[in-house]
Amino acid sequence: MKNQPNRPSDDKMTLLQVAQSVLAAAFGVQSSRNRERDFKRGSARTFILAGLVGTVLFVVAVWGVVSVVMKVAVG
Repeated sequence: MKNQPNRPSDDKMTLLQVAQSVLAAAFGVQSSRNRERDFKRGSARTFILAGLVGTVLFVVAVWGVVSVVMKVAVG
């Protein structure tokens, strides 16, 4: 029998669900329901890797914005 759309599944989390959880955790707005889902269905390795990738992307984005602003400011 297939899982119902509104029913939580015991399968592994999708990439989108992991990304949403990592982003919500970074902002500190993770819901209790999603946090419980993360601990039941997710793996620590997946969240650590997603957090590291997210951090690198954030640092690169900030570096890029600062570089553009400095070039514009200097002339």
